[in-house]
Amino acid sequence: MSHSLNNSDSSAPIGTVPITIDDAPKAIFRVPGLRRRILILGVGSLAQGLSQVLLSRSRMFTDLVGLIAKDSEQVGEELVGTRVVGGINQLLSIVERDRVDTIAVCLEDRRSVLPVQTLLDLKGMGIDIWDGHHLYEEESGRLPIDDLKPSAIIFSREFKQGIVVRAIKRSMDLCISLTGLVVALPLMTAIGILIKLDSPGPVIYRQVRVGLRAQPYTIWKFRSMFLDAEQGGARWTSEKDPRISRVGRWLRKWRLDEIPQLMNVIRGEMSMVGPRPERPVFVQELRGVIPYYDIRHTVRPGITGWAQTQFRYGASPEDSHIKLQYDLYYVKYMSFSLDLRILIETIRVILRGEGAR
Repeated sequence: MSHSLNNSDSSAPIGTVPITIDDAPKAIFRVPGLRRRILILGVGSLAQGLSQVLLSRSRMFTDLVGLIAKDSEQVGEELVGTRVVGGINQLLSIVERDRVDTIAVCLEDRRSVLPVQTLLDLKGMGIDIWDGHHLYEEESGRLPIDDLKPSAIIFSREFKQGIVVRAIKRSMDLCISLTGLVVALPLMTAIGILIKLDSPGPVIYRQVRVGLRAQPYTIWKFRSMFLDAEQGGARWTSEKDPRISRVGRWLRKWRLDEIPQLMNVIRGEMSMVGPRPERPVFVQELRGVIPYYDIRHTVRPGITGWAQTQFRYGASPEDSHIKLQYDLYYVKYMSFSLDLRILIETIRVILRGEGAR
């Protein structure tokens, strides 16, 4: 047990409560398999974002106790559906009273208010202490980009793909794309005939997208819109978009318009799994409003991706903001197992016809 548990110490760090051995909190034992009781240390944007994520999850796995404010003035307030249950100087007593087993540290100004000794004491009692960013990532599958400091990315050991991972990923891409083209050849022939019968114009639609290292390339898709659908300029696809043809609507619903992109994979311009590529005009728009946007270009774009399996169709800068959080999570934790999970999830999304426009 830490020195601070022996006797009152007037030199204790700011934010800690000197206590004696008689009133020290008892060690908390948690039965394995039961839901976590989480207390969030902080009331800022990260704390509120994590609170919303935890509240959106099943109560079978997590129980959000509340928020801890820097001082006691905010106690009793409700923020994004979660109550402020105390100040930092009440941290020890609240942990014991509410049988907290996990604390998420979401303080914005840690240098002046972080109760270091108190957290060390709680760690020694068996309490899990999480950095708020990491818990947010684990619970949501996203990166909280609005609360990330540049140093968290610059000095991160992640966001770097080793040569072995890249070699396995490229081998998997070639095997799947070559097999897919052979198997899908009869289906592609039928789709081409239907497109020709439905509306005038080419069967294959070519469009410039932004790929690896922000380099432009030409993507191939089955045409799903009427010819000259963007005479008035590029714009986001909307629900029941009048530019989409009858056959095109079905192609988009079942993601069949994406099949020709297997050729992009073979050519090395795309991967089976990765962030979905955007058009240059939208990339320029999004770079200016979404932090860290260009990090998604450090990997090959994919036919499917983590964002596509976890979020709806993105058709606005706001949707792109959320999808980038998923994309950066993928870039940070890219692995063979994550790719396999995404491919399995993609099959579920396609069979249910989710998120198509």
